[in-house]
Amino acid sequence: MSSNANENDMNDNPEPPKINKGSLQELIGGLSDGIVLVAPDGRIAWANAAAITMHRVSRIEDLGGEATEYRRKFTLRYRNNHPLEEGQYPIERLLGGETIDDVTVEVSPASNLDLAWVHTVRTMVITEAGDKPDALALIIRDETPRFEAEERFERSFNANPAPGLICRLEDHRFIRVNQGFLEMTGFSKEDVIGKTVDAIGLFLNCDTGDDALMKLDEGRVIRHREALVPLPDGGDRLVIVAGEPISVVEEPCMLFTFADLDARRKAQNALRQSEERFSKSFRLSPAPAAISRLDDMVFIEANDAFVAISGYEPTEVVGRTAGELHLWEDIKGRRAVEQKLRDNTFVRAEPMRMKQKDGGIADCLVSAERVEINDEQCVIWALQDVTERRRSEAQLVEAIESVMADTSWFSRSIVERLAMLKQGSTAAPTAGLLGLSDREREILGLICNGLSDGEMGEALHLSTNTIRNHVASLYAKIGVNRRASAVIWARERGFTGGADPKSRVVAKRKTRGK
Repeated sequence: MSSNANENDMNDNPEPPKINKGSLQELIGGLSDGIVLVAPDGRIAWANAAAITMHRVSRIEDLGGEATEYRRKFTLRYRNNHPLEEGQYPIERLLGGETIDDVTVEVSPASNLDLAWVHTVRTMVITEAGDKPDALALIIRDETPRFEAEERFERSFNANPAPGLICRLEDHRFIRVNQGFLEMTGFSKEDVIGKTVDAIGLFLNCDTGDDALMKLDEGRVIRHREALVPLPDGGDRLVIVAGEPISVVEEPCMLFTFADLDARRKAQNALRQSEERFSKSFRLSPAPAAISRLDDMVFIEANDAFVAISGYEPTEVVGRTAGELHLWEDIKGRRAVEQKLRDNTFVRAEPMRMKQKDGGIADCLVSAERVEINDEQCVIWALQDVTERRRSEAQLVEAIESVMADTSWFSRSIVERLAMLKQGSTAAPTAGLLGLSDREREILGLICNGLSDGEMGEALHLSTNTIRNHVASLYAKIGVNRRASAVIWARERGFTGGADPKSRVVAKRKTRGK
């Protein structure tokens, strides 16, 4: 029994297989980590292919042979660019009996400091018997690709004009801020780095701020949302903010990116204020005005003056067209005006007669122009009520015609006083005069001075038939058909005809009488 028991014990605890030094080297030679074995006297006894490649050399002899020579061949710096002094190299600390756990250093050939790569180094002491080490090992991991990727991210993050922040998920403190965020907010770098999300107030003025903070705690994606970021001067800035989980130096973090909406907010405020001013001026304007859509000419707004002149209530106007309201007496004229507007032609002082709700008629001068309101093509209509002016004109023409029955009493002063009865003329002072010939202006002046055809012929030494032909040509050119209208047309344009030639005709007659 004891014999079998001993055999079982031996089977349960077999002796470890003996591996010779060559087999061990062959085993670790294929590892991806670099292994450098250092003898207690400082010699570099052996290195695997990965360690040689990580130093950008081709032979173990290129590592220097021993610790002192290694320091001469390679310059090591910490990640903050501070160089390692003598005695601080991992191989020197290992020989000094110190245990190293993951020290990250930049390694450069002493002959070319511009070339650098990143190693993370730890140490291991190998003993076979007793307390005396048999070999010392440097275990090296090449971190160059990872750090290069992080450097590229850092450069991209800092150079990106889009504002950005990075905070650690562990404590919600910001560890990175780019220039875009500093310029957008006016913060300094010191105002942000080390501060928490709550301290900056990133989601303080956000309708979905609680949801964003919950996702931050969970390290989940934070979808785009609007927020007001508090500024150091006490104001705020409207932004769209989003968060994306990332890893920075193997630390879980959150990358916040921003789109600045403050310019849009200011533009919207300015637009709203402008619209408010327009609405007030439109509503309170003493001139009748209305707004319709361009595509169907349906009225969408009418001011108080428009309601007063038409007699319709606002609810009767809005939602209907001028055609449905039978607003204008001349249907063809209305359609022609509407077509001009669809052709993008301005309408200026177009005479039209409005049919009022109570059956009355109002003479109007209509102006209209296309405008864009809330991204919709519209027409703004402006009316001038000239009913009283037309009545005054009619009365004036009637008065002049009655006096013209006896032109000997129709003196120039009377003509001028009668012409002053007409108010609010829309014609320019000299409009149309430049289109008249010298003879036509001469004939018009004589008409304004009250001369008959015979007196004009005597003054100009022309026959009566010739004078009548000139008068007919003048009437056709200025669009009148009687003397009174010609006098009004001239007075509206400031034309008086110069010195009164009638006095010269009378003087001639007196001389002949003597």
